[in-house]
Amino acid sequence: MTSFCVLKLLCQTTRNETRYAKRFCGTLLSRTTQKGVFSPFWMALPDTTKTNVLVFTQPFCTAEKSRKDPKRKAAFGSVGRRIPYRILHVINQDGESLGEMHRAEALRLMDEHDLKLVLLRENAEPPVYRLMTGRQIHEEKLKRAEKEKASSKTVLVQKELSFSSAIAKNDLETKTKQITQWIEKKYHVKVTIRQAKDNNTDMFTLFDQILGTVSDKATYLSKPKAIKEGMSTCILRHMSDKELKAYQKMEKQKNSTVKKDENEEAESSELH
Repeated sequence: MTSFCVLKLLCQTTRNETRYAKRFCGTLLSRTTQKGVFSPFWMALPDTTKTNVLVFTQPFCTAEKSRKDPKRKAAFGSVGRRIPYRILHVINQDGESLGEMHRAEALRLMDEHDLKLVLLRENAEPPVYRLMTGRQIHEEKLKRAEKEKASSKTVLVQKELSFSSAIAKNDLETKTKQITQWIEKKYHVKVTIRQAKDNNTDMFTLFDQILGTVSDKATYLSKPKAIKEGMSTCILRHMSDKELKAYQKMEKQKNSTVKKDENEEAESSELH
């Protein structure tokens, strides 16, 4: 009786182990089949007729290897010894072509003359490299920076103001201050004035009045003109350094003339 109980207990234990092994293997498989990739793990293979055996599975992937993203174009400068091409077209430090050669020969020339290799044209066949000194590289970088700066277009900002010819004096002063701030930032300012009903104020007089307040900074880019009946516009811009110097010189001469006339009037009044 005792032997029968022990045998039954052993059979039950074996069935439980097999069931748990199946559950364990199923869990591992469900976790490792994502994206078609199987990571290394110890997997139990249950067999009802044989003893359970642990087998080490190697990793594998059914998906294609993803290609690396293309590298950004390297900045102008020495490439060191990192040359992915076997045959190069080499130019020496004086700008003369040395023809095509193996990269090992180009590196030998670089080391022999204590120079640096710089990639000029990667899309050429074969790619073009130049032997340069550190000073030449520095000067070329400065030239390229200046060229890039010159080629970049300056974005001109234009602000707009619109008001009626019947504008109150304090409101006009407020708008004039706003125009002055924009002019100091070197913005273009488009001013549009609408002729108010039952108002005889000359719109062109208002334009000249506005320009008079910023005459030491601005001038007309587009002179006042009528764009349609009852509406006129103009565009103000910041004066260039040359125009500003000419304006300051003219003002100085004007003040000198006025002061001279005042002195003459004072002298003539003393004589009388």
